[in-house]
Amino acid sequence: MTIERVVQLIKGGFAFRAGKEIGMRSPVWQKGFYDARVWHSQQYERSREYIHNNPVKRGLVRDADQYPYSSADGGFRLDPVPQGLKPVSLDVQSGTAEAIS
Repeated sequence: MTIERVVQLIKGGFAFRAGKEIGMRSPVWQKGFYDARVWHSQQYERSREYIHNNPVKRGLVRDADQYPYSSADGGFRLDPVPQGLKPVSLDVQSGTAEAIS
């Protein structure tokens, strides 16, 4: 199954249940999506902060950890940080590989 199809099923299933169970009729999801591979620990941290701060940007809470439906809230058991990310300390700025002597 393609990632596009998987995302379509997740979004469609959630929207259907939200409509059926709580009467939500407005759009739940934005149209489309994009996927991005995270290679460096710095990219991981930026992505995590972006996600955590979405409710703050929307004005739903003042601090990210106040939003009860976010992993920033601390009430969720999270997967560990992915192993194998390139550490920031290697000073890789451009994303290209460099030999270490």
